[in-house]
Amino acid sequence: MLMDKSFSKNQKAEITSSLRRYFTENLDCDLSEMQAGFLLEYLMNEIAPFAYNKGVEDAQKCFLRMTEDLPSTCFQEPMTFWKNQKSVSGGVSRKPSA
Repeated sequence: MLMDKSFSKNQKAEITSSLRRYFTENLDCDLSEMQAGFLLEYLMNEIAPFAYNKGVEDAQKCFLRMTEDLPSTCFQEPMTFWKNQKSVSGGVSRKPSA
């Protein structure tokens, strides 16, 4: 599955505005809206896949950790009906399996 590199019009405007502000305030360089758009496209094609792949790797590790102990986490004891019954005759118990 490939990462979706598209942004809504509002998201793109917000990101390019942030890039322009960053360049102005931190690098003393003014970017036009078009330059910020080109920079965003470059960053999404060249650098964003590293972050995306790291996120996928982190998610995989998380799922593996969560499923390592799945049998004991999701185990349901079978044949408990008679153990849970209160009977006048003392109840019938199931012979433990060897």
